Amino acid sequence: MNQPAGFEGRRLLIVAFEGWNDAGEAATGAAKLLAERLALTEIAAVDPELYFDYQFTRPTVVVGDDGVRRLEWPGAAILGPSGRNDLDDPVTGPGASGLHVLLGAEPARSWKGFAAELVDAALTADIDGVVLLGAMLADAPHTRPLTVFASSENPEVRSALGVERSTYEGPVGILSVIADQAERAGIPTVSLWASVPHYVHNAPSPKAVLALLGKVEELTGLSIPRGTLESEAKAWEAGVDALAADDEDMAGYITQLEQARDAVDAPEASGEAIAQEFERYLRRRGDGPEGRADGRGDGPR
Repeated sequence: MNQPAGFEGRRLLIVAFEGWNDAGEAATGAAKLLAERLALTEIAAVDPELYFDYQFTRPTVVVGDDGVRRLEWPGAAILGPSGRNDLDDPVTGPGASGLHVLLGAEPARSWKGFAAELVDAALTADIDGVVLLGAMLADAPHTRPLTVFASSENPEVRSALGVERSTYEGPVGILSVIADQAERAGIPTVSLWASVPHYVHNAPSPKAVLALLGKVEELTGLSIPRGTLESEAKAWEAGVDALAADDEDMAGYITQLEQARDAVDAPEASGEAIAQEFERYLRRRGDGPEGRADGRGDGPR
């Protein structure tokens, strides 16, 4: 199957941040899997003293493989190719060898300077496309495929990838600031936001990680090995099923969400829904009009 051309083969930076932008740890989970699969190594990092309030985002103590306890400080770093060619099950496809990942915690202050510093580092690394990963709590049933909303402020990206422009207005996270700075610096961006069931927000969601990785593959042409992620997603879903089985109110609420979702997804739902889906299909082929501006949700970018 042919993939959209817009981000295929580009030298990409995948961006994810802990905290407000990361419901169910889905965004950082997807970014960490990519970094591990490619054995990426740190090439640039911010000075945490400039951007973080340690009473808000505290350092943590960890025990390394050597048994030594170490402090880990909140921060943000760009990880780049290590040059290793002995990897088991690596990410493959156009641009895989140049893939970079930005992982970090959302800063407490100086967001403009923080974003500018990281965008400058991306320019130094010759990044020519940014994919921002987010995850938001939503009225989504855990028993159905979790949706990923893709949007971009860049008209060329919207045309090439068949994605929409978000119409969200309201508070934003650091992803939106980085997207704005990157676009101003001439680096095109696309934002992907996974919907995570709000009634299981306290637990990591491997199913949402899978949804984000699938969307990254769709838009970039990359092939991302899942490892144990699919079995973890099934176990997660079974665990939520077990919780619902012991809670009548929760089970009834999930049934309502399932019915609402199925009504929206049904082929006979409405002529408008069918027309919208057909327009998206044409845009993916490059034969149709530019995307409609009917974005939604907490992911403003």
